[in-house]
Amino acid sequence: MGWNSWNHFYCGISEEIIRETADALINTGLAQLGYKYVNIDDCWAELNRDYQGNMVPNKRTFPSGIKALADYVHAKGLKLGIYSDAGTQTCSNKMPGSLDHEEQDVKTFASWGVDYLKYDNCNDAGRSVNERYTRMSNAMKKYGQNIFFSLCEWGNENPATWARGMGGNSWRTTGDIADNWGSMTSRADQNDKWASYAGPGGWNDPDMLEVGNGGMSEAEYRSHFSIWALAKVWAGPLSGNRKAVVLWNRQGYQATITAHWSNVGLPGSASVTARDLWAHSSFSAQGQLSASVAPHDCKMYILTPK
Repeated sequence: MGWNSWNHFYCGISEEIIRETADALINTGLAQLGYKYVNIDDCWAELNRDYQGNMVPNKRTFPSGIKALADYVHAKGLKLGIYSDAGTQTCSNKMPGSLDHEEQDVKTFASWGVDYLKYDNCNDAGRSVNERYTRMSNAMKKYGQNIFFSLCEWGNENPATWARGMGGNSWRTTGDIADNWGSMTSRADQNDKWASYAGPGGWNDPDMLEVGNGGMSEAEYRSHFSIWALAKVWAGPLSGNRKAVVLWNRQGYQATITAHWSNVGLPGSASVTARDLWAHSSFSAQGQLSASVAPHDCKMYILTPK
């Protein structure tokens, strides 16, 4: 888990923002809870490569360079992510993509100490998804074995069915999310059908969280966060025979929602301890779980068999 710059800052990023974010993950306690990645998105590089063909960090916004930034992040026990694109330029058109520079760029990222690569899908020069992502896959297997590989192909050609075979650790199953209820719920629905392809080492990616950016209510953000967390485990149960369950009210009125054990893969007679992750409380349940849920809100539970 971690943080990415795009949904809040777009191109308005700098090394100062990345350092402050790393500090915040530590100071808020989020790092201790597993938020380890601090990921730089688009617009971190100069528009043109240097005379050797290497990407160059933007001299105004990243004057210390990416290696120094990675060292700072690593010193805090965190990991640094970076962004590129399977095209001639990135989606902002403000920096070069990695098409036909795959090995050179992966070597550069590895030399800087980068831990994560988000690889986007703009400006494809009319070349196929398979060709462009295969080229980066081969480069990553040779020079980026220790770098998390996030394929941001937008779900156009069903990457859930092939990205793991390219060494992908995550793959976008949807188009870009926007900070509103309709966009968030549609991304959740689009992601749902790919649940069986997710599992340890490779995860479906319905795009980044918008929580805190101001376009939804607190209840809607709570639902957003809960559903995205659940998306990570749709492929199977939690450890220790536990189950993750979200009761999500998508209607515009208060509703009672029930999850029967048959819906969540538990024996009908099973007794469990249910932990309400938002209320921070626990109770016993048998056979089913019901709750009254406010409009656009949710309840999220971990069920532990007794």
